[in-house]
Amino acid sequence: MMPATDASYIALVSLAAAAARALRRGLPPAWRMRLEALAPEGLRPGWVWVHAVSVGELILAKGLSEKLLDARHRVHITTGTTAGLALLRERITQWDQGRGLLSGGAFPVDDPVGLETFFRTPPKTFIALETELWPNLIRRLEACGVPRIIVNGRLTARSSAQVGLGGRWLKGAVKRLSLVVARDEESAEAFRSMGALNVALGGNLKADLSSPGTLVGLWDDLRLGWRKDMVIVAGSTLEGEEALVLGVWKHLNSSYPGLRLILAPRQPRRFDVVAGLLKAQGIPFKRAWEPGPVDVHQWQKTEVLLLDTLGDLPSVYGEGTIALVGGGWKGVGGHNPIEPVRWGLPTLIGPGYQNFEDLVGPLKAAGLLRVVAEPGLLEALQLALETASLRGPGWDKLSSLPDGFSGALEKTWSLIQPFLPPSAYSNESILEI
Repeated sequence: MMPATDASYIALVSLAAAAARALRRGLPPAWRMRLEALAPEGLRPGWVWVHAVSVGELILAKGLSEKLLDARHRVHITTGTTAGLALLRERITQWDQGRGLLSGGAFPVDDPVGLETFFRTPPKTFIALETELWPNLIRRLEACGVPRIIVNGRLTARSSAQVGLGGRWLKGAVKRLSLVVARDEESAEAFRSMGALNVALGGNLKADLSSPGTLVGLWDDLRLGWRKDMVIVAGSTLEGEEALVLGVWKHLNSSYPGLRLILAPRQPRRFDVVAGLLKAQGIPFKRAWEPGPVDVHQWQKTEVLLLDTLGDLPSVYGEGTIALVGGGWKGVGGHNPIEPVRWGLPTLIGPGYQNFEDLVGPLKAAGLLRVVAEPGLLEALQLALETASLRGPGWDKLSSLPDGFSGALEKTWSLIQPFLPPSAYSNESILEI
């Protein structure tokens, strides 16, 4: 007989999913995407399922996916957001590199109907990034004898102390995991406290990302047009942080004429909102998805670039003089500071960096990062501009990081290898997403 905790979860999620399917046309795109998620046709036994919830996790999964593909594993990547799916559609061919072993698509709703096509030919291994705990999926995988792995596992003590039925569902899922590769000691202990039986420390994959790709298209003209100007790159900004950055940038323009700004909101749904903010303030700007000016000298009339493309920010930091990493001035948690630091940029973040404490401490100690409260941002940015180079070491050269900021990918790979199937796939056509 099925345990009561499992039965209650399945009953509730099935009821919610049935109601959502009945109302499908009126639901947001992200919900419809998941309701319509299907496994690719023609999957043969032995495939590996990698799940990365959104854009950040997909970028994080790239290195691990490359390892799997190099070892001739057939990989299907799923994501749970429309932004993630758009990035997959854009990058899947590039990531596959002609091997014919990679496909991607939406992550299904965690009810029996949603999972049905994914278990017609069950995967041989399931790997999820960070904290993707779906109780029914993990239960089904266990019933089929499929290893269930979390990599770069992130969990706080507060999360592990959840109470009530929701907490019991999550604890039940954690207990069924075959392996947790935690990113830091706090997360490892939190997973153990929730009942995980096999926890290893792998390090933070965000500190060990592969080199960013080369930017083409409008970027060549932008480099020529802005070649004599300092550029602030404000990445992963949250609501309220764009206004903060714009206010500081305008103030600095009096001391640094021609100071440029690249503004990259964290959430794609806010691209149009931020464009409206720039229009309302009368700031000459351009959106990155639009064709660039025909004449590079027109870039001199463009003061701000709104980065409204997906997956480009790690490379765009290389175009800057100074980096501001959002998420810590108007939010709690912060975003990855490694991306600009790797380019040698002086980097400022806000005090709300709780999700990246394991990275911020060593970077601060090495003098590569400053934590600045909102009232001191203008002064700190002005000081950084006074001593900064026009650009970092170069668009094709990454800076050295402190000891301990590499090796997470290799460690993670060594830990998951015993749970992988034999790699018996030869080239086959890439399955469309």
